[in-house]
Amino acid sequence: MLTGDQYLQSLRDGRRVFVNGHAVPDVTAEPLLRGPALAAALGYDRHYRPGDDVHGPYFFIPTSVDELRESQERQLHWDFPTISTSASLLMVLTAASRMRAQHPEYAERALAYFEDSKRRDIRIVQGITDAKGNRALSPGKQDDPDLYVRIVDRSADGVVIRGAKMHISSAAVSHDVMVMPTKRMKPGEEDWSIAAAVPLNAPGVRVINASFAPRPDLDPDFYPYSSRHVMTEGLIVFDDVFVPNERVFLAGELEHSATFVHSLGLWERLGSVGSYVRLADTLVGLAQLVAEANGLQKIPHIKDKIAEMITYATLIRAAFEAAMSHATFTPEGWASPDELFTNAAKYHAAAEFSTMVRNLHDIAGGSVLTAPSLRDLQNPETAADLRKYMRTMEGVDADYRMRLFHTIRDFTADSYGGWKHVTVIQAGGGLYAQKVVVTAHFDMENAKALARETAGISASGEVLSGLERLGPHGYDPSGAV
Repeated sequence: MLTGDQYLQSLRDGRRVFVNGHAVPDVTAEPLLRGPALAAALGYDRHYRPGDDVHGPYFFIPTSVDELRESQERQLHWDFPTISTSASLLMVLTAASRMRAQHPEYAERALAYFEDSKRRDIRIVQGITDAKGNRALSPGKQDDPDLYVRIVDRSADGVVIRGAKMHISSAAVSHDVMVMPTKRMKPGEEDWSIAAAVPLNAPGVRVINASFAPRPDLDPDFYPYSSRHVMTEGLIVFDDVFVPNERVFLAGELEHSATFVHSLGLWERLGSVGSYVRLADTLVGLAQLVAEANGLQKIPHIKDKIAEMITYATLIRAAFEAAMSHATFTPEGWASPDELFTNAAKYHAAAEFSTMVRNLHDIAGGSVLTAPSLRDLQNPETAADLRKYMRTMEGVDADYRMRLFHTIRDFTADSYGGWKHVTVIQAGGGLYAQKVVVTAHFDMENAKALARETAGISASGEVLSGLERLGPHGYDPSGAV
């Protein structure tokens, strides 16, 4: 296993990284990227154990419902590159299981990659979303064929790929990117059916970053959350990148072009839902604290908004638990969360998130945006004014109340809050993607049978009469004896 210092050193590997208009020679020293690197380094140190035959819990394969639940609980305390690594590798294993019968060579490569990643203790991010160009056109009909990552050359040793992947969280501070098709490809689109693990420092790879880190000269009290939890988003360019065969898991096989993204969607959405359980509870806690600080906790409409937020949080938790309790198992004995409950939970969490944030802002009031800096509370010329006018009652002084406002703003209404607002919807695929999976896994035949029973119609469409109309409770649903 690597220590935090060894991990930071491993990032000084010649990778080509850019942010805010300039090249970054060392991501561990760049102010806009250093935060995520240090957070991941702390994760390395937290998990580190000496020895040649040990590995971190993020390389764990659950084989029971209890192990699945325990692994998801552990993720709540991990840095993002570690979470991404766990999801990426579980995705690789799930895809390997689904491909084994038709393509055993790919399945074996995937398993070998899992073991090699565990041995090297690396961090892996997922490369899913292509640039896409004109969304109305398929990959092969774009005016530039590189708008979806594709194979541009093949040899006995491997393939050469070209294109770009977008929205890659923590790309700048990870070791490999797991490239996969963003959707099911059609006949004629074999070159776009590519899945492979690519090192971030491979020749031809460039990472162009967006960062939501606060400027280093600003007061961390003004950014109480994002100053400690910083995310970077990378656009990864593959400029004729050679990928050796042992890192290629799909190279033109259309029947499995969607296997990887579906497998990843399952694990990424489960992890997202687990984090949304905590996120929803946090929103409820902030709403209750600020209501109490403002003296409004007993006002009916405030109580009603908080009750709505509690219901939202509870339904996410219930579906999250159901996804694990109804786990399925691969032929290898690996546990996988239930697709119906996982996707329903993800959809509900994302679809209603804006409403919950609206409730929080409505409860908190305008000071979420207008509360002065805590530095003004230390300034002799302004401190007395703020202590007088920002307090509300005994036990709620200006410092406490202003910290609540700044936390709510930073968490939900500033740069980080805006990033969170979009990613809750888009991470793991947009809302429509969850609807597609939920529809595919819903027991529609049972629902139709119940509807026919209610209507007194047989499976063949005939109208039932007499005893045939008696329902399971021994009475005619129409009311007739």
